[in-house]
Amino acid sequence: MGSRVLTDQEVAQFQKNGYVLVRSLFDAEEMALLRKAREIDTAIKENVHTVDDREGGRVKLALWNEAGNDIYGLFSRGHRIVDSVERVLGSEVYHWHSKMIQKEPYVGGAWTWHQDYGYWYYDGCLFPDMASVMVAVDAANRENGCLQVLKGSHRMGRIDHNLGANGEQTGANLEQVEAAKKVMGLVYCEMGVGDTLFFHCNLLHRSDQNRSPNPRWALISCYNAASNSPYKQSRHAMYSPLQKVPDEAIKEFGLKLEEKSFYTGSQKAG
Repeated sequence: MGSRVLTDQEVAQFQKNGYVLVRSLFDAEEMALLRKAREIDTAIKENVHTVDDREGGRVKLALWNEAGNDIYGLFSRGHRIVDSVERVLGSEVYHWHSKMIQKEPYVGGAWTWHQDYGYWYYDGCLFPDMASVMVAVDAANRENGCLQVLKGSHRMGRIDHNLGANGEQTGANLEQVEAAKKVMGLVYCEMGVGDTLFFHCNLLHRSDQNRSPNPRWALISCYNAASNSPYKQSRHAMYSPLQKVPDEAIKEFGLKLEEKSFYTGSQKAG
């Protein structure tokens, strides 16, 4: 069975807009396994760290560097994601890190405007040859704080970011963001369960607080070009070959969990 990787048209959309949204990349059975893991995996909930969102709320996430053999690693190492990222970046990639964003009903915090490379630049990556892949664990909409992007903003290159202090988020320079909003379309990336968003590390994006009665969890796997391994030790991984797995592995291995080393430090980058 062949993998459902990004088509030429979808790759072109990514290059032009900085993102591409693929509907139902993961089916109901696969997502049922991931959603069940969310319910029973105490490690994901116990290794959460929180960040002030500058709007009076707090963001919750669990972050890890290694893509292992459990349910999360099988999502991150599957051909349909990894081969697609290699298509849009034009090179071999490796797993940079993964995270589970946890926006709980009524209390889930916001993310301020930022570029991921606005953070990862400080981890020693010389080039913006990096991308993220967001899988919607829950439906995401305007009410529960779906991702918002500025269409085509990745073409601006890395812009200034103000490093967060006292546990606050690192955010993009708002003067530049406001200028960009006048010439680039603001898109709300509303997603159904199993929908998947591929986006460039220089794409400006943010999200609102979750004011709805529904959770908004998302699994985000991030990738770096093999040729872009950090020039210094950082809190994320140096290059090592990524062992891809067949897409069928999610259903074949089922609901498997394993111990992992979580990153729980101050969220200045990630």
